[in-house]
Amino acid sequence: MTDTDREPVTVIGLGPMGRAMAVALLDAGHPVTVWNRTPSRATPVVDKGAVHAATVADALAASELVILSLTDYQAMDDILSTATDALAGKLIVNLSSDTPQRTTEAATWLARHGARLLVGGVMVSAELIGTEQSYVFYSGPRDSFDAHVRTLDVIGRPDYRGEDHALAQLYYQAQLDIFLTSLAAYLHATALLGSAGVPATTFAPYATEMFDMMSYFLDGIAAQLEAGEYPGDGATVTTMGATADHIVGASDAAGIDTTLPRAVQSYYHRAIAAGHDKDGWPSLYTVITQR
Repeated sequence: MTDTDREPVTVIGLGPMGRAMAVALLDAGHPVTVWNRTPSRATPVVDKGAVHAATVADALAASELVILSLTDYQAMDDILSTATDALAGKLIVNLSSDTPQRTTEAATWLARHGARLLVGGVMVSAELIGTEQSYVFYSGPRDSFDAHVRTLDVIGRPDYRGEDHALAQLYYQAQLDIFLTSLAAYLHATALLGSAGVPATTFAPYATEMFDMMSYFLDGIAAQLEAGEYPGDGATVTTMGATADHIVGASDAAGIDTTLPRAVQSYYHRAIAAGHDKDGWPSLYTVITQR
């Protein structure tokens, strides 16, 4: 593909992520039109060659492919509802975060105005957009995805998950579930040692080693979850639960918040109550999937 046949793209929303996407598309030779509720945010990308649309309608008119990088789906509603007449024939690629239900509702709303929705979940921070580490989950109409996949590849590796609009959000939220919980656990662990006067910088290499090792413990676990069989030949729920109890006790003694370790502890206590005391720790899945 030469620069002369790079498809035009509109980017709406110019926070750090939106700006990074616009710059990556410009660097790849795409004509880029931008719009943002705070016009001054467009200046850095306009300086790099983007066209600043005066109105939302003008931004939509400039490209068939319209990428949204907003706070949530309510922001999409607020912005696009001001220019519904310009939506017909557009593919709205919403890379904003929200609930799966909101994505389904948005697809219905856009369809009423003649537009299609491709849902996306960007799995890197702004500075990694357009790099080899960048990847994006997508779900929605397969033909629309296929028609624009070469352009979407500029942002990050496109990973199509299916026709159901909710799937990309679910994959996105699942990955962030791991991410946010793990980061909170790191901070809690640092505070636990900090209560004994251990500097965060002293603990950091050990925390890094633990994070690097975590993937080892996932080997074969997915197969156990799908089979519903949780052999207790390794660490049983009883053994791991005792450790969870000790972490709560240590946290109480240290005078730090116990919300996170108590949440983990509750999974083990409930699994034991459900008869999984001699099963392996993956049996906690039965507690998590049943409120």
